[in-house]
Amino acid sequence: MVRPRLNRRVSGKYNVVFFKPSGVPMHELESVSLTFDELEAVRLTDLEELYQIDAATKMNVSRQTLGNIVKAAHKKIAKALVRGMAIKIEGGTVEYMNKIYYCANCKSSFDESDSNCPLCNEKGKEMPEKSKNT
Repeated sequence: MVRPRLNRRVSGKYNVVFFKPSGVPMHELESVSLTFDELEAVRLTDLEELYQIDAATKMNVSRQTLGNIVKAAHKKIAKALVRGMAIKIEGGTVEYMNKIYYCANCKSSFDESDSNCPLCNEKGKEMPEKSKNT
């Protein structure tokens, strides 16, 4: 029997849920589905450059699970880029964090349950609402 999938923590909701090649009408494109937790894993490991163990802690998953999520996401993104497909961001077993704080010292983000940055222990600043989804 397969274990039920636990919620993966995601920092805020993303406003953009579709990416497509420029100049090609949507009805002519195939698409690849990327889940919100896959996008979050890529954001944490590639954009914020966190170690996998730190990103896994933020998402409430094991390091091995995070590695599997990132690998699946990279494969989908590569497929879309190489084959000229659209990327639709949808679904996943996620739990959205309420307030997100930003650390000016190490450039990481974390939720309200932490009073200081979990990576460098500096006091965080609340991220503006419009910046949470970028």
